Order: sequence, then structure tokens, then C-alpha cells
Amino acid sequence: MIRTMLHNTSTGETRQGDESLFAEWKDNPDLWIWADFASVDPEREKALFVETFSLHPLAIADAQRERHPPKLETFDGCFFLLVHGLGTDATSDNFYTVQMTFFVGHRFLLTRRAAPSLSIDSAWSDAESGLINLSRGPSYAAYRILRRVTDRYTKLVEGLEEKLEEMEKDMFENPRDELLENLINYGQCLKRLRRIFNYHQDIFARLSRKDYPFVGEQQRHEYTDLFEHTERLASLTSLYKELTDDLMNGYISVTSHRLNQIMKVLTVVTVVFLPLTLMVGIYGMNFENMPELKYEHAYYVLLSVMGTIVAVLLLLFKKMRWL
Repeated sequence: MIRTMLHNTSTGETRQGDESLFAEWKDNPDLWIWADFASVDPEREKALFVETFSLHPLAIADAQRERHPPKLETFDGCFFLLVHGLGTDATSDNFYTVQMTFFVGHRFLLTRRAAPSLSIDSAWSDAESGLINLSRGPSYAAYRILRRVTDRYTKLVEGLEEKLEEMEKDMFENPRDELLENLINYGQCLKRLRRIFNYHQDIFARLSRKDYPFVGEQQRHEYTDLFEHTERLASLTSLYKELTDDLMNGYISVTSHRLNQIMKVLTVVTVVFLPLTLMVGIYGMNFENMPELKYEHAYYVLLSVMGTIVAVLLLLFKKMRWL
């Protein structure tokens, strides 16, 4: 599917359509176009990119790759931007990203995504309703999409703090293997987030520079704000990753302590009953020449000795604070 939005910078008029608007855009220098590509045949898409917008083949190849780290690259007439946005229903428990590519020139904005993107769709809806000032040009429309990408990440990261606090509390009240599994998942999620934010942070820093083409003075301030926001997210993910590691170590320590307590109880029981078992075993043997067996009070003496052993051992364990 290819949907297009054609904006006239002279009259402020905006029209929507499909690829049929490409010819009108090329003939009128007062127009700039936003074309959104989703699930388009790669060969047809590549032909449109080359013939209509004269994009560099290497940039097109990067855009069409299934997996590629975020990047920013400048070509003649445009800059190429690749970022990773959150999936439509992505959460901290079901974390996945969507690869989004942008080609931003003086008179065009091309967006491409490998899967549905809430950030692009919401920005498109805002542009339709006039909430995005398209007169500010393609780089501003790209900024508004990237703003939504960053805001969605912010909501996800801030939600992680509350979840980690709940897990820390639950770890001491009801430690269980499910907690450790969740902590491992969150740790993997935070590692991926930190890697993405480091890439995005570098990209936004470059876009905010004064000498970067296709970005106006006002938009540089907006990209600077994105850089600062992403820098904060990168810092938070590093902090939460350390907290997750601490919680995992704490969980292992708590479970080890509980295991030690169980082993301590079992040790006490074993040590108490071991001498009793030994004495019972000795006097349970079937030898005929065992003088103690013929003693009238032997049974009571044996019970007394056994009781004394138990009492002494219990007192000893209590003194050692095992009981």
C-alpha cells in the first residue's frame, strides 16, 4: 500500500491520494509530498524510489533489509534515517520493534516500515486533521513521527520502574522461580532498549548540529530536545539494568538463604537421631552374648542415655543459634 499526502506551501492546501500524485508533485515546485510505503513489492518499491525520487541504491538496499541497526546517512538531495520503533502491541513482557526508514529531502518525506507502526499512523492522522503544520516542511513531519517513537519508549521505560519495585517487594514476601524468569526477560529487554537508545542518541545529536543539511534552525532545537530525551532514556535503562541485575542477585541470595535454613533443620534432625539410631542398631543385633540385654533396668537406662544425648545436642544447637 502506498498512501500520499501532497501539501502546497504557497496556498497551505493539503490533498491525499496514492502514487498518482507523484507526477503532479514533480511538475510543481511549490508542492512537497509525504509518501508512506507499507507492504509494497520490493522491486516495485525500488523502481519508484529510483525513478521518482532518485534515491541512492545503497540507501534503498539498507531500507529494504529485514534487520539493520539504526543509522543516519546524507546523500545528494536528502538524508536517510533508519530507526527502530516499538511494535503495535509491544510491552515490557512482549518486547519487539519495527524497523522504520525515512528519506527526507527539501520537497519530500518518504516513510517505510516493515510492519504496522502506531507512530507513523498517528502522525498521519494528525496531519490529516491539521494538528501537524505541514507548511514547516518534510523534516518537521519526520520530527513529529520520531517524537511519537520516543514518547512510546518513554512510557514503556517509566512503566518498568513500577514493575521492578513490585517485584522487589514480592521477592522477599513470596520468592518463586517465576520472578527470576521475569527478571531475566526484563534484563534482556533493557539491554536491547539501551542499545537502541545509544543509536538513536547519536542520530538525534547529528540532526541537531548547525551544519546538518535539510534541517532548519527551529527544527534543530526540536531534534536537540529529542537527543536530550533519548539521552535520559539511555541513562534510565542503564540504571534499571543495574537494578535488575541486583534483584536477580538478591533473589539468588534469598533462595540460597532459604535453602541454607532448610539444610540447617535437616542437619539438626540428622545429628540428633544419628547417635540414637547407632545405639538402637547396636542393641538390635542378634548376638547371644550381650550382657546388657540381661540387665533388669537396661531398657530404662538406654532410654535415659538416649534422652540425655538429645537434650545435650538440642542445648548445643541452641547455644550455636541454630534453633
